[in-house]
Amino acid sequence: MGRTNPGDPPRRPYIAYNPGVPRPKLPATEQRNPRSRGLDLRSSFAIVRLMNLEDSAAVAAVRRELPRIARAVDAIARALARGGRLIYVGAGTSGRLAVLDASEVPPTFGVPRTLVQGVIAGGRRALTEAVEGAEDDGALGATDLRSRRVGARDVVVALTASGSTPYVLGALQFAKKQGAFTVAVTCNRATPAQRIARLTIAPQTGPEVVAGSTRLKAGAAQKMVLNMLSTAAMVRLGHVYDHWMINVARTNQKLRRRALRILTEAAEVDVSRAEQALRHSGHDLRVALVTLKRGLSALGARRALVNARGNLRRALGGY
Repeated sequence: MGRTNPGDPPRRPYIAYNPGVPRPKLPATEQRNPRSRGLDLRSSFAIVRLMNLEDSAAVAAVRRELPRIARAVDAIARALARGGRLIYVGAGTSGRLAVLDASEVPPTFGVPRTLVQGVIAGGRRALTEAVEGAEDDGALGATDLRSRRVGARDVVVALTASGSTPYVLGALQFAKKQGAFTVAVTCNRATPAQRIARLTIAPQTGPEVVAGSTRLKAGAAQKMVLNMLSTAAMVRLGHVYDHWMINVARTNQKLRRRALRILTEAAEVDVSRAEQALRHSGHDLRVALVTLKRGLSALGARRALVNARGNLRRALGGY
């Protein structure tokens, strides 16, 4: 007993835990949830009921961050109006949520794919599988943003549930040095990400039902925040009329039907008139709406939009 082979690594001395010395405190998102103890002994209904109750806490946590979310929306809208970009960056679940939101903005609001970008540690492969070590590489985070030529006109939103993911911190530090407006979205307070970012949004969701599985409440809270950031910024920039996706990309049958329905409802005309206006406008929903609302030709509607600098409300005048 106790002997080791010559090639074996040296054994670490056993150090007994001293109850009188407090252990390092874990972030709230990594702690055990007292409400989910004995989870594996519960029925399916009891498990999903608990998860539903815990998810409601995520909604409340996001609500408490609304003033800071609104500040971030204002910064994003200003940056995009001046020719900048919105760039999300994250690792693991946070990175996948970043890429998801960025990929859904162009078809919803009719903006270029480069306007909102999602960057994930490990690249495209990390969307479907774990890329070992990528999230631990702070230099890689900086390199990935350097390759995107992040600059002072951009807004970088860094997502990290723990607030301490090295890849995200490296990206955040690089963006700050480049003069970009930096936002951290985390689910813990007093984190390294908060010390770097200009603005921090921190819905404190607390311990997860499955300890440390931040794809649950923390992920839900981050997704809610991303929904607000991108949607509200697009609304402020005029890519929504009333509550309609007036710039929706007509890339499939469902979206073409949606565009026609939006036009009939917004212009208060029948389907036949809406179809005619769309054809004459070259299937430009905004031009078609001005045509129908103001009784202009397609050319006149385009001029009205140019004179209004693309602002649909102004182009419509009193309508």
